[in-house]
Amino acid sequence: MRKGTALVTGASMGLGAILARLFAADGHNLILTARSEDKLAALAAELRTAHGVEVRVEPCDLADPAAPKQLADRLADTPIDFLVNNAGFGTQGRFVKLDRQKELDEIQVNVAALTDLTRLFLPGMVERGFGRVLNVASTAGFQPGPFMATYYATKAYVISFSEGIAEELRGTGVTVTAHCPGATRTEFAANAGIEKSRLFKLGPADATEVATHAYRAMHAGRVVAIHGLKNWLGAFSIRFSPRVVVRRLVAWINQEA
Repeated sequence: MRKGTALVTGASMGLGAILARLFAADGHNLILTARSEDKLAALAAELRTAHGVEVRVEPCDLADPAAPKQLADRLADTPIDFLVNNAGFGTQGRFVKLDRQKELDEIQVNVAALTDLTRLFLPGMVERGFGRVLNVASTAGFQPGPFMATYYATKAYVISFSEGIAEELRGTGVTVTAHCPGATRTEFAANAGIEKSRLFKLGPADATEVATHAYRAMHAGRVVAIHGLKNWLGAFSIRFSPRVVVRRLVAWINQEA
């Protein structure tokens, strides 16, 4: 396996922290970014001690449109071989009642920052003839999501964007992977207010298992990787289901049981 430096966004907890541990265990150096400097510093210390890798902490808030370029400028002296666009969050409720600014921040973090970071670091990867981009999407991206409408729409963008540029990059040595987990046991559900929804009552997947699947799919250069047979069947059955049925089913699972 080729060693390099990985930039992981949203690295302070959940899938981001687990992915950082996987990179470190394989001997890759790391740059960790998220809003919480204390959590990043603790994770960095853990990884340095456990694996002897170099770990740099770069706190930033990707809800700020200027943050991706500022981050890239600070890293101008460090070639990025692996870009993990993991940062993101969701909101739950009737769109008409949700906080306007939070919905806009959700689009900024989940879509705009992911796009900007990819654009900023991709040219260097292409020039060096090697790179891996891992965009953490979701099975939510395969259908509309009543009561989580903005989140589902952002993940649809991530899948489409990843597929488009993956095809453009064919033959360059750089790959793009959209990883699509279903409900996963992380802090995401509590932060989004959906831990009591029917979706999470059905049983979320183990976060380490999901992160490992994403990590392996990225290294293999898979373009779209769906975690778990149940999620795979669900994502593809939508193609053959009336859209009104899909909308109403998703609305049902996104509400409290």
